[in-house]
Amino acid sequence: MDVEVQRLVGSLDNAKEEKVRGWTFWRGTVDGYPVVVSKTLKGMSNAAAATALAAQLYRPAAIINQGTSGGHQPDLHVYDIVLGTQSVNLGSFKTGYRPRGRGSDLAEWVPLDLNRTEGSAGENPEAHRMRRFSGDEGLLAAARSVSGNYRQGRVVDGVIGSADVWNSEIDRIDRFREQYGTTVEEMETASAAQIAALFNVPFLGIRVLSNNITNDGKYDPRTGEACQEYVVEVVKAYIARRLKQ
Repeated sequence: MDVEVQRLVGSLDNAKEEKVRGWTFWRGTVDGYPVVVSKTLKGMSNAAAATALAAQLYRPAAIINQGTSGGHQPDLHVYDIVLGTQSVNLGSFKTGYRPRGRGSDLAEWVPLDLNRTEGSAGENPEAHRMRRFSGDEGLLAAARSVSGNYRQGRVVDGVIGSADVWNSEIDRIDRFREQYGTTVEEMETASAAQIAALFNVPFLGIRVLSNNITNDGKYDPRTGEACQEYVVEVVKAYIARRLKQ
């Protein structure tokens, strides 16, 4: 969304807007180093496509997917930031068999690892496990190095859950947290991470809590700006580390 990218665009020197069909990119520099900001649009498909386009067109040294999210942990609050040590797809499951009239039971759902390309993911027991996309250690180090500069909340490591679903059922959120370790949920990171892995580009998801239904944390759109300001510092730290190598 615009509220998730405009501060980043404003941080670029000599920014130039570029359109690729329905996606928008801004190319410029930060501390003299080339940086591209992508408006991925909402959802897993849009984020995957935008990431693939960026990887192909700009050959990035690293990719950061950032923005807002909803909390899964009651001890986290609006404006806290989560560094995605891992991201998982919370929209890829096989349900248990239930005849008509028996309803649905989340406890019977098993994850589907869609990266296992041979054979049927639904019938292959090796595919019935949660695929986890790990955040790049170099990007994590850069993000942690500037975490002390963030004053609007805490910066913590965590697991980002992604799906084209907005979960408002506390029992379901609790199960995701307990079974898969999710810290927050949103609609893009895991798909972008999957594409970055296929392109062999270092990747990190960074998400700010814009709300937290588990502790009545109300939505605040200004969290998107806070996250962008932090991400700019992460980008600068990562650039400085690369230039020293």
